Amino acid sequence: MPATTTDYPTQYWHRIDENRVQCDLCPRECKIKEGQQGLCFVRACHGGEVVLTTYGRSSGFCVDPIEKKPLNHYLPGTPVFSFGTAGCNLSCRFCQNWDMSKSREMDTLADSASPAAIADRASQLGCRSVAFTYNDPVIFMEYAVDTAIACHDRGIKTVAVTAGYISPEPRVEFFKHMDAANVDLKSFSDKFYHKLTGAHLQPVLDTLVYLKEQTNVWFELTTLLIPGENDSDEELTQMSRWVVANLGPDVPMHFSAFHPDWKMMDHPPTPPATLSRARQIALSNGVHYAYTGNVHDAAGGSTWCTGCGKLLIERDWYELGEWHLTADGHCAYCGQACPGVFEATPGNWGARRQPVRMNG
Repeated sequence: MPATTTDYPTQYWHRIDENRVQCDLCPRECKIKEGQQGLCFVRACHGGEVVLTTYGRSSGFCVDPIEKKPLNHYLPGTPVFSFGTAGCNLSCRFCQNWDMSKSREMDTLADSASPAAIADRASQLGCRSVAFTYNDPVIFMEYAVDTAIACHDRGIKTVAVTAGYISPEPRVEFFKHMDAANVDLKSFSDKFYHKLTGAHLQPVLDTLVYLKEQTNVWFELTTLLIPGENDSDEELTQMSRWVVANLGPDVPMHFSAFHPDWKMMDHPPTPPATLSRARQIALSNGVHYAYTGNVHDAAGGSTWCTGCGKLLIERDWYELGEWHLTADGHCAYCGQACPGVFEATPGNWGARRQPVRMNG
């Protein structure tokens, strides 16, 4: 395997006829001719085959707090080595990372690193995990999987931050190499998905049920609440009830704040009260762990015991405070188990963001 390349063979595609191939990675099933790219921008038809054009190239590397992914029940307080590439297989008009996910410029991919180099650097920096983030790792699946294998060889965990828009066969291969995930459940309306993301809801729900029923991946959900689009009491009630019925009450839900960006500059920022309302709706419908994000809300960002109601993990933005979990992840007051992946003591990375340069 080459250390870095920009034309890497892929597995999930088939030939339609002598002029076209179909990419089978995600439900879009892009049909492309020689020299054309799929909607994601990074998978293209070269030499009559679908190749990944961004293998080994990144839009940047950074060490973040794991809580920023966001993951609140996975190795709290630890640093995660984060990177992404360019492109996306959704067309979210409200994209908050549009400079990378919507990029069509190869100059965005200014840094490069092999999977082994990423794993080595993450280890050198004391990171407990590597996150594929900033843009959806589904579209650079081969690079992500190879990096995950290199990380596991060095005892480093892997995290996928994804919209979950992936077809059944590659879904199995992709998540086989992931230890944790945060999945964007952007709405509980197919109309919203079609209108504002160019995608559909059902494949995302299928991914979530797959993760719950057929993997050991620890996963949490995030919903970016956009005023007037996906923040009604009715939709939030339907969503949270579906989560409890199909995924169970212990899958954490994060409700984060929208700010005007990309092609949705005409919508106002999400009021903090909307996030608190969403959190309360989720809790009232049986979700055990619901969080507010992108706002200063210590109560909404902290973890509370479902048994006795006492504070388990205090969070102020990405800083951890009080810690009342036992070494095996139980409430120190009443003994109720707190689902997740915890260690005897929390990490102390805090809110730091440390950019990493791999070359030069």
